[in-house]
Amino acid sequence: MTSDAQPAFNDVIHSPVRLRICGLLRRMSEIEFSVVRDTLGLHDASLSKNLKVLAQAGLITLRKEASRARSDSRRLTWVSLTGAGRAALEGHLAAIAMIAGE
Repeated sequence: MTSDAQPAFNDVIHSPVRLRICGLLRRMSEIEFSVVRDTLGLHDASLSKNLKVLAQAGLITLRKEASRARSDSRRLTWVSLTGAGRAALEGHLAAIAMIAGE
């Protein structure tokens, strides 16, 4: 966690699934949808719903890309935190630490 983050509780991030998604994205610049799904043990529909909420709040970006490994037209979805999303997550984690008395 960034020590200079301003504590700011974020209701969008605080949802357990969305907090886990953001925590995973925090460590990497970009992650493919199926990796997020499998790492967190989520169903496609649940992950899609929560990614949509995060994207609408401006906390993540979603990028579609054709897969060179596939012969069909399905595309891969890549997920990343925005600058605002990263700042909001760090502030949220700082707020949780403050609540916990750290």
